[in-house]
Amino acid sequence: MSAPEQAEITILVVEDDRSLREGLAMNFGRKGYRVLVARDGEEGMSMAFETRPDLIVLDIMLPGFTGLDILDELRSREVETPVLVLSARGRLEQRVEGLKLGADDYLPKPFELPELLARVEALLRRTKGREKKASPIVFGEIIVDVVGRTVARDGKPVELSRREFDLLLLLARAPGRSFSRAQIMERVWGWDFEGTERTVDNFIMALRRKLESEPASPRHLKTVRQIGYRFDP
Repeated sequence: MSAPEQAEITILVVEDDRSLREGLAMNFGRKGYRVLVARDGEEGMSMAFETRPDLIVLDIMLPGFTGLDILDELRSREVETPVLVLSARGRLEQRVEGLKLGADDYLPKPFELPELLARVEALLRRTKGREKKASPIVFGEIIVDVVGRTVARDGKPVELSRREFDLLLLLARAPGRSFSRAQIMERVWGWDFEGTERTVDNFIMALRRKLESEPASPRHLKTVRQIGYRFDP
């Protein structure tokens, strides 16, 4: 897989061990992947559905929702994102349960980094050609093609950058939910983004100019005072 292809791939790491989480994120980042991280089960559950990553590296033993809870919820909603499960060595029952729930691969802890990277690449190759099932998002005169990553307004194409599209998708997939600027930065730009919250404001303004009939009085991309932004369909 080439570097440009990897740059378009998002990996979500759900791991409560800080050193392991940051180590995985750093090494995936070095390989050219875009990386998101979740620190516990609740955050992992939320991010798995809101960001729709290309692959999830999922620890089983998490505070709050367990990895098995997250996996069960994904598959029950027919989300086919490939999942690589991590679990303590010797926990055979967890491995069996994870595979029954729809995990695509399993790796016991502790593991060697080269093996993990090889398994991730194999999963991505295996699922590369799989057709993604996602209905277009429609609001006002806007149609968002989630699979093709295109946007049309009144039937005419609207040019969005990759980050603009990711930001729009994050908000549009969770109508009515308020996201702080910090949450948006981490989930759209990744865990190691070094920009400022002003970056989010600039991208929101750009989206409003491209998608809103009245950018100064937006109908869909709303400001939530002292918090951030939300999407109103």
